[in-house]
Amino acid sequence: MAEKSGEDQIFELLKKADPAELEKRQAAISRRLESTFKLSQQRLAELIDQNSTLPSTVSSVTILGSPNTRHGFLQRVVEPLLSSNRDRPYTQSELIREVAKTAEKLRKFGIYHEPVSVYLDKPSQTDPTTTPTDVAVYYSVKEKSRIFAKTGTDLGNAEGSAYANVQWRNLLGGAETLDVNASIGTRTRSSYQATFDTPVLSNPDLRFQVGGLQSATLKAFASHEEVLRGGWSKFRWLSSAGSFHELGYNGVWRQVTGLAQNASQTVKSEAGDSFKSSISHAWTKERRDSPMLPTRGYYAKTATELAGWGPLQGDVAFFKTEFESQSATSIPIPGIKGDSGVTFTTGLRAGLLYPLTLGSKQNPEMSRISDRFQLGGPTDVRGFRLSGLGPHDGPDAVGGDLYAAGSANLLVPLPKVGKDRPFRLQAFVNGGRLLAIRNTEREGVMTSQEVKQSVSNAMSEVGNGLPTMSAGIGLVYAHSVARFELNFSLPLVVRKHEEARKGVSFGIGINFL
Repeated sequence: MAEKSGEDQIFELLKKADPAELEKRQAAISRRLESTFKLSQQRLAELIDQNSTLPSTVSSVTILGSPNTRHGFLQRVVEPLLSSNRDRPYTQSELIREVAKTAEKLRKFGIYHEPVSVYLDKPSQTDPTTTPTDVAVYYSVKEKSRIFAKTGTDLGNAEGSAYANVQWRNLLGGAETLDVNASIGTRTRSSYQATFDTPVLSNPDLRFQVGGLQSATLKAFASHEEVLRGGWSKFRWLSSAGSFHELGYNGVWRQVTGLAQNASQTVKSEAGDSFKSSISHAWTKERRDSPMLPTRGYYAKTATELAGWGPLQGDVAFFKTEFESQSATSIPIPGIKGDSGVTFTTGLRAGLLYPLTLGSKQNPEMSRISDRFQLGGPTDVRGFRLSGLGPHDGPDAVGGDLYAAGSANLLVPLPKVGKDRPFRLQAFVNGGRLLAIRNTEREGVMTSQEVKQSVSNAMSEVGNGLPTMSAGIGLVYAHSVARFELNFSLPLVVRKHEEARKGVSFGIGINFL
């Protein structure tokens, strides 16, 4: 009879072994491995801590895998890291922090695949120019494809569109981007846009952008189509406080055309061309944990535009400012550990368009329909039609010069779905006012004092009585590219000529009130 091999004997022993005993031994092995790993991590942490104050000097910085990027551009990125540009050596903890900052800067340019790998090494000891404290830093990167093209569909604030986009990355070897986009949609019938964006002084947080566009947009709520042709330039930068700033110039020729047969007299009087020349500034601070479905934090944004003043010329003149904020608070629930998934959010928006041209009795609107605010719809004041709030002339929403809107939302996880899924039930109350600044004083051109009085009257009217309001419940789904809401709304306060919408509505957008 043939003897069993060693492997057969082992299998026989395993068959006879008690499963509970095997599980016990496996658990003991796992505990020993975990204990060994924790001990090694502790020793490593102690070693780093003991050496954190040791002096270190960066003798060289090398970036590997970046053949299409200019040497001068990269030199400016890494130059602050070199010890020759400092008045004292790094400590090792400072060195690790600064090396990580430079890696993050390389990542922000958007021309490399993630991650950006970092290696530290001692220079050759045979080199007589080195010192015992010298460290050589190596960054290993992989460049993204320089040409990127895609087609697809976009779902935005009450609009769907199909687009084609071609993007050239690292165009001149300095992280520049040329972006060409063409789209057609339900509201924006056609749009062609080209944008050139480049970092300034090799700083990813300081960028310059110049671009041009041509578009034709259907304004169904006001019985016309708007054609835009023009260009812009912008400086964008990140402040030390973590806020984004944008300073720009815009020059746009606008045309109100394609009027419907039943267009109101207000819209007919706006038909034709106008040219806007303006400077603008925007400030944004984002502290929410998720823009689409926040559970905590806050968001704030201001936008200011000055058109037609002094050397800006153009045939429209105004000062326009807007403010927007949102805050989110997680509500603890007794019996649930950690984040309950129940969130209370509040939102506020307000804006003023102050005319710098003086209207007349025959033309009481002192601003143009292309510049006025619109309010109402599934992404701001729910329970009303798109642009359903504010001044109307017949079938047309003609917009306003002053508005304020607010919302309070309670979001709760769906039963049996859980707080970790991007679905929420919501209950909301929202409302707002949209008013026009009109020339109602006398015949002829108004004086500056009369304009100020008209603005003051409109601001007083905003807080006069209850705002236009609605309440409702709905279902929210937060996707990575857009937020979807299916709501049942009940208008509570509706003013004359405003267009309420009781019942079910569907909203798709990026920024909800």
